[in-house]
Formats: sequence, C-alpha cells, structure tokens
Amino acid sequence: MAQDIRELFKNDKITDEKMPLEHEDRFLQKLEKALPEKRDYNLGWMKIAATIVVLLGLSFGAFKYFQSPVADAVDIQVANTEKEETKTLGDISPALKKVEDYYLASINLELSKMSYTSETKDLFDGYLAQLNELDKEYQRLSQEMTASGPNELSVNALIDNLKLRLTLLYRLRGQLKEFNFNNTDSKEVQQSI
Repeated sequence: MAQDIRELFKNDKITDEKMPLEHEDRFLQKLEKALPEKRDYNLGWMKIAATIVVLLGLSFGAFKYFQSPVADAVDIQVANTEKEETKTLGDISPALKKVEDYYLASINLELSKMSYTSETKDLFDGYLAQLNELDKEYQRLSQEMTASGPNELSVNALIDNLKLRLTLLYRLRGQLKEFNFNNTDSKEVQQSI
C-alpha cells in the first residue's frame, strides 16, 4: 500500500506526535541484532607480516648500499694482483651460475651420501677415477673457454660434463644398492640353509 508522503501531509493523516523515549536505542539494538557488524577477522598477523617485509627490504637495501663500494674495491684489487683467472659458467651469466651450482651441489651431495666397503672398493675407485678424468676435462674446457671466449659450444660442453659426472654418480649409487641387495639375499639364503 504505497502512498505518496506528500498526499499524507496534505490530508493531515500524519500527526506531530513525539516518539517514545528510548525508541532510538531500541531501534539501534534491533538493527544490531538483525545486521551485526562483522569484525571477527584479526589483522594483527598481517601487520606483523608487513613489518617483517618492510624490515627485510630495508635490511637488503642497506646491505646493498653499504656492501657495494667494498666489493668493488676488492674486485679491483684482485683483478690487479692476479693474472687472468679461468672462467666458469658462473662468470658468463647468473642463469648459468645457477645451473653450475645445481650440478656441483648435486654431485657433492651424492658423493657425501655414498659409503663403500672393502667389497665395493674396486667399483668405487673405478668410478672415482672416471670422475677425476671428467674433472680434468672440465678444467681444460674452462681454460679453453677463457682463452677463446665463451661460445655456445663450450658452454654446452661444460654443462654436458657436469651432467655426465652426476649420471655416473647415480649409476654408482644404483650399483652399490644392487650389490648390497644381492649380498643381503645371498646371506639370507646361506642362513636359511
């Protein structure tokens, strides 16, 4: 039954009665009950995270700001005192440094995980000899790249050398596991007889 408010005023159907006392308070209570303001979320952790991010950013910026002149001075002194150093993949680009670091870390990790016994010493020594040969070849390739400058062929040869070393270590690990498995099986057979 919608009526125009102007018509109601013209017909004097609306009186100038006052609202009862505390009407507004009761209305606000009912409104709050029907539509409560939701403040359940806690922004405390976001404030802490934002503070940490800002502090890390400032620390990194300060480190870069104060570290740069010292690092440049050290690099200049090293360059002046040493002859041309053999270049590695990391000297060419940061992406190649990541690749080189990944392979070298993986190689060192695999070597550190391996243990050999007197029975597997010959197998282990054979693989180490191959790894030493590959390491010498890597050094030769690095020197060649330093002398002739980096090119796609030398970079690929260095990466392939690292891959081959890691593959050899994976094979060695597999053969050691197989040898240990076979020894365990043969011991179990002997014990059951």
